[in-house]
Amino acid sequence: MKDNIISINLETSTAPVVAEVRGRDWISYGDANGEWANLYPQFLIDLYYSSSISAAIINATADMINGKDIIIDDEDDRNLDARVRLQHFMDRANCNETLHEVLKKVAFDFKLQGAYALNIVWSKDRTQIAEIYHIPVEKIRVEKPDELGKVRGYFVSNDWANTRTNKPYRVPAFNANDRTSANQILYTGLYSPNMNAYYTPDYVSCNNWALIDSKVSEFHLNNISNGFSGSFMISFANGIPTAEERMKIEQSLTTKFTGTNSGKFILTFSDDKTRVPEITPISPSDLDKQYLALQEMLTSNIMSGHRVTSPMLMGIKNDTGLGNNADELNSAANFYLNSVVMPYQHQIIKTLSKIFKINDMDMPISFVQLKPITLEFTSEDLKGILSESELREQMGLEPLDVEVREDFSSEKTELESFIEEFGEDEPEGYTLLDEEMVEDEHEDFDFEDELNEIHKVELARVPKADRDGLDDQDGWSNKVSKFFKVRYKYDRDPALTNKSGTKRKFCRKMMGAKKLYKKSDLVALDDKSVNPGFGIGGANTYSIWKYKGGPQCFHRFIRKIWVMELEDAYNEKDITKYGKLISTAKARSQGFYPEPNNKKVAQAPRTMKNRGYYKPR
Repeated sequence: MKDNIISINLETSTAPVVAEVRGRDWISYGDANGEWANLYPQFLIDLYYSSSISAAIINATADMINGKDIIIDDEDDRNLDARVRLQHFMDRANCNETLHEVLKKVAFDFKLQGAYALNIVWSKDRTQIAEIYHIPVEKIRVEKPDELGKVRGYFVSNDWANTRTNKPYRVPAFNANDRTSANQILYTGLYSPNMNAYYTPDYVSCNNWALIDSKVSEFHLNNISNGFSGSFMISFANGIPTAEERMKIEQSLTTKFTGTNSGKFILTFSDDKTRVPEITPISPSDLDKQYLALQEMLTSNIMSGHRVTSPMLMGIKNDTGLGNNADELNSAANFYLNSVVMPYQHQIIKTLSKIFKINDMDMPISFVQLKPITLEFTSEDLKGILSESELREQMGLEPLDVEVREDFSSEKTELESFIEEFGEDEPEGYTLLDEEMVEDEHEDFDFEDELNEIHKVELARVPKADRDGLDDQDGWSNKVSKFFKVRYKYDRDPALTNKSGTKRKFCRKMMGAKKLYKKSDLVALDDKSVNPGFGIGGANTYSIWKYKGGPQCFHRFIRKIWVMELEDAYNEKDITKYGKLISTAKARSQGFYPEPNNKKVAQAPRTMKNRGYYKPR
């Protein structure tokens, strides 16, 4: 009977308490009541496992913090060595994990515990950080600070509830200037008032309510396990039998009147000689309504403590109707990302920046947010530039089977006029030498002229006596001014999957025409309204060379190089010479740096930052 009665203490008993304990080298981190002495991180873990509402919020927030991926933002490849080192570090933060896999654990600890810890492993020569590992926060206690108030180290134990078996050992604090130890610990978090040594979670004020959620679930579980205990009270007023007789009476009544999950009873005996048993039903008034009110209250308070404005963001269903309004849900998501998630992400990026600077690879990085949340655009913005199927894809819904209708108006569009006037078929009398994705080629660099110029230089190096014996058919005559021809093809990026299966009119026409174009003609489209509405802010003109079909486009440009057909014997003999000429032209194109924006040409907008959407700084 005693085990099935719940008593909830509404005192502020879940607040953390930090204290220095005599005889200990570390600072104790426990609770106000002393029930979790030096075990406050474990209390938070137990509360996470026992409160379904709090666990849902922590899980969802940790996923938002970690995001879909972490990427390098810098688009300038001039510092290529640093970029390569950073990418390698991101691919292999330690011998078992990528950086994003490490950050997944970091993000969870950061939300759950309000702090995170990394094990920094130095290289043998102590010049670089070789690896980083995640350390669970609950295993760490802060060393007492020195006379200057500086924390010089941390103590680590697998189980702080049993330090005799799991003896704590000291690890120096992370210090870029003192690299004596090969292993150091970097422990950090967001500022917590009145907490000089530790960091506390941002939801600590609602832990009482999370504890109530835990206890209420235990109460209902006990009730069900015991068959809704206390349904009836049976009183016998014919004297008090012996203990053995009382047990037999109880067993007899249990066998006859109860079963699995059926009503339990309370049995009493007295000396009253009336010998008439009294049966009194126990039926608390409005118990169901009381628990519904309590459930609503604790849900609301837990969400308030976590700063959640919409339960649907956390996967918690409610009856307010907010989840049915996409704009309100998007507004709630924007608020939560800006005010809660991003401060966590910025703190993590600051920590990583310290590591990157030591390894001389400090470049801007950012988290790729999970869909369907977007910070840059409202639903009205998206409806203005995306088709219905594309909008459904953004929302994670299946595309509609929509018939694509062509515009049968007799008047030609600017795009159709451009294709008709400047589109070319594959050249006759030429042999295709090279076909590849355009990469690091600025719009002002003329690949064709450069390639032919290199060819003329190579020709000039041939001794005149040798050139006199060569005619035009050999391809070495100065009369040939366009020995090579370079054209560009609008092409689909095979690495991307278009779930909606639809294409914009611009992309359909460019792909359907199957034409080739000079770069100068494509660059000249900057001032032509060939794809209206897909520029910045819905503008009618933009750089087709860089942004192709606009934001979310799946296409790119392919460079194709032809050489004039000559005698077979010459082609077979000196075909490797063409490769050298092309390689030289490519090298020169990569050294052409009037402005650092060449990389976009090689990318489908779908793979660009912000999916190719313009975001003002």
